[in-house]
Amino acid sequence: MELGFGGDVARYYAEFRRGYPPQVFEALGRSFALSPEETVLDLGCGTGQLTVPLARRVRAVIGMDPEPDMLREARKTARTGGVTNVTWVLGADTDVPALGELLGERHLAMTVIGQALHWMRYDDLFAALRPLIRPGGGVAVLANGTPAWLQDSDWSRALRGCLGEYFGTELKDSCGTARKDRERYAPALEAAGFTEVRHSAVSYTEEVTCEELIGGIYSAVPEQQLPAPADRPAFAERILRALPRRDSFTEHVEVSVLTGKVPGGTAPRDRP
Repeated sequence: MELGFGGDVARYYAEFRRGYPPQVFEALGRSFALSPEETVLDLGCGTGQLTVPLARRVRAVIGMDPEPDMLREARKTARTGGVTNVTWVLGADTDVPALGELLGERHLAMTVIGQALHWMRYDDLFAALRPLIRPGGGVAVLANGTPAWLQDSDWSRALRGCLGEYFGTELKDSCGTARKDRERYAPALEAAGFTEVRHSAVSYTEEVTCEELIGGIYSAVPEQQLPAPADRPAFAERILRALPRRDSFTEHVEVSVLTGKVPGGTAPRDRP
């Protein structure tokens, strides 16, 4: 599927998309009893916001994404951070069965899907992932907060109106972050044979500068709708005029984590 997240969109994604707080990785480690000897899959890895931190906690990570430019930016991030234990794979959710053939008898400890499941056929995906994951391991679906233009604040409402007018549409898509999405995904995990399906959340507050806010918007706009480089200063100025006059904006971020486990005790760890 062509999602339109290549080119400059991937570059903005790498630079401006927020990462995940340490508490999220600690919770995942506890949930699936991760050890430093294991392998995990980051499906729809984008530019590596989950992949690179996970790689510092386990033996190996497979970062898989259908957009070559996203993987190119992810490699840069990993290289800058000195991370060398990631295998970057060009592929989508429909390629997961082929990944199983490559793994052979080895099993994943965990598959993480961050802010990407709404693009996938999740019923088929969960069924395909189930036999690839060791007992006691599982799947974690993460959503990294509500989009900036859908939050409950004066500046977010102003941003929503400005973007809606510019793009000629009402902005309602939650990008997989809403409660209704979790309510769809949880039964699908159970139907695929995952147990102990649970939701948890990590909440925090952060200040976002004007540059970060605009860069984050560019990271979410499909490539074909992104303003041309020559038009971006005027686009940014249009947004800033619509917003309250501030140096930064307060975001209340709730990272939601939906997990499901493969039944049984923890299997023997993969060895290098």
